[in-house]
Amino acid sequence: MLQTNLTHITSDDEYKNILTENENVMICCGRMGPMCIPVYEAMEELEPNNPHVIFADMPFDHPVSKVIRTLPETKNFNGLPFTVYFNKGNVVKATSSIQTIDKITTILDEQFSK
Repeated sequence: MLQTNLTHITSDDEYKNILTENENVMICCGRMGPMCIPVYEAMEELEPNNPHVIFADMPFDHPVSKVIRTLPETKNFNGLPFTVYFNKGNVVKATSSIQTIDKITTILDEQFSK
């Protein structure tokens, strides 16, 4: 499990449930590495002010991450983390590598307007 204060996804059932039970979901699939930690920290900072979004993490080396790693939107990604934004269970945006809090905020505003 990743050492964050985010919702952790470690099974196929958890992944399916989070997407079916929530309209807006941001999943960061990575490791506890230098490109991933700033994204987790940004998510933790943004979470209290965005109650309409579920912020979750997924360990990149866990078998469950296959659902993120094999998405058409992420299949050509090379840098960690893979960050995927879902609206009503559908991918609306995907990014890879480090993301600033400003970049994440822009995506949240564009994809999950209140």
